[in-house]
Amino acid sequence: MIVALLLLAYAALLAVVGPYVVRRARWVERAPRLGVAAWQALSAAFVISLVLGGLALSVPDLRLGTDLATLLQACLTALRAQYATPGGAAIGASGAALALLVLVRCGWRVTVTLLRATADRRRHRETLRLLGSRHHESGAVVIEHAVPAAYCLPGMRRQIVLTRGAIEALSEEQLRSVLAHERAHLRGRHDLVAALAIGLRTAFPGLALFRAVSEETARLLELVADDAAASSTHRLVAAEAMLNVAGQPSPAGAFAAGGSGTGNRVRRLIAGVHPFGRARTALVSAATAALLALPIGIFTGPAATLLDTACCASDPAAPSHAEICAAMSMTRDCLPR
Repeated sequence: MIVALLLLAYAALLAVVGPYVVRRARWVERAPRLGVAAWQALSAAFVISLVLGGLALSVPDLRLGTDLATLLQACLTALRAQYATPGGAAIGASGAALALLVLVRCGWRVTVTLLRATADRRRHRETLRLLGSRHHESGAVVIEHAVPAAYCLPGMRRQIVLTRGAIEALSEEQLRSVLAHERAHLRGRHDLVAALAIGLRTAFPGLALFRAVSEETARLLELVADDAAASSTHRLVAAEAMLNVAGQPSPAGAFAAGGSGTGNRVRRLIAGVHPFGRARTALVSAATAALLALPIGIFTGPAATLLDTACCASDPAAPSHAEICAAMSMTRDCLPR
């Protein structure tokens, strides 16, 4: 019961403190890729804590120091004792239901998000087949439209889409920067990361934690692509290119070089990004790993102690230290001199 309460309390702490941490973190501007990993780990830690907390409620605690056969027999006895009373059965069944519900709900919502995005991209590709033409230099699909826009369609048949207005408005360097931005989305499979964040947000619609993680993940994925664009040419060229294609939202299931938040992204590129030091990277990575390790450690700690106690129990038939010393003393006295 104590393990379950600790895990559920940890999940509640993440739900309360998590949104504040996500909204107030400023270091993510300098390391957006690490920020995405940290916020995904924060979401996963909450889900893992709920699932393991439910499992801990459904299984009784044991403290044994015997062999495996006795251990299994004690497990069965403890399970019977817990589920024999109405209160114990209700607690155990509630824990198992909580774990199952969280797993099914999260898996279902993430799957639905992925399927919807796939369907949106399929319909958009069918439209491009009728309206678009292959650009001979970059391999992107070109739409005859005067408004400058650029976006990509991830997936198995990934594509980069440019309007005729974007090709005419962008210089050669700017076009190369825009293409690097979109290729970074495709290469990093940002669609899967975004789908996971959106799926968990819909799985827990009233929770501020997943709303904050979803919004910040979408923003940080764009910063990751912006950094790739800046490294391919120059940060000022990338900023100019982004301004030229800004203001056009991406179609459903796509990633656009412009769109919401373009102003802040342009200012970030103009100001430049200071490198994130190795020490800070190691510190944030360790904190991210601790988010996931803590609930797992809380759950498996008693089990590891139990296993160690069961496997390393002392043999009552074995001689004690004092008996060994006495035997050695007698042996020395009996040796011929």
